[in-house]
Amino acid sequence: MRKLTVKLLKTGAQMFGKAETAHHEHSLYGVTDGKAVGTYFEHKFRRYLHTKYEFVEGSSAKGIDFPELGVDMKVTSIKQPQSSCPFKTARQKVYGLGYSLLVFVYEKTDIARKRTGNLKVLHTIFVDTIRTGDFQTTSGLRRIIENSGNTDDVIAFLHERSLPVDDIQAQSLAEEVVATPPELGYLTISNALQWRLQYSRVIEQAGKVEGVQRIV
Repeated sequence: MRKLTVKLLKTGAQMFGKAETAHHEHSLYGVTDGKAVGTYFEHKFRRYLHTKYEFVEGSSAKGIDFPELGVDMKVTSIKQPQSSCPFKTARQKVYGLGYSLLVFVYEKTDIARKRTGNLKVLHTIFVDTIRTGDFQTTSGLRRIIENSGNTDDVIAFLHERSLPVDDIQAQSLAEEVVATPPELGYLTISNALQWRLQYSRVIEQAGKVEGVQRIV
């Protein structure tokens, strides 16, 4: 059996998305809990991949779904395309999450006469690691550097954005930003005990910018 690669993962996501769009599932009928729908979809996609490829599944300890590939999977409804993400450090808002994202965006409908639920996969998007930073944070920092800003300017901006950093962390991060400006990210990351990732901009920009690839 072939070893799973990022390229094969993308191909598998495309094929699975088409198959799931055509599928009607009795166990999903009447289900409105997005977490339950996401769990169904994720487990089914992993089982599909296991029939074709060898790979190590992620665990809560490893943190992401495909640790060998550095990819995490997110499944979200088009009604509110967002998901949660473990908070590690404020640096993730600036330099990205540290891994790529495979995002499935679905629209769920129930078919009463069949008593089935259907998940139409509207968007399947692969976001490279370097594009997983917060859009407003990265764009603001890049403007500061382009305008010959220094560490004081960056620190002030970090505090204005309410990034969860103390003075020492802010100083260290500011020095890094001045030395190595971040790439422009395309997520919206809300501050919380868990990051809240929002995907509207990713959906809009998929296929238009480098590092945000539209698979479906």
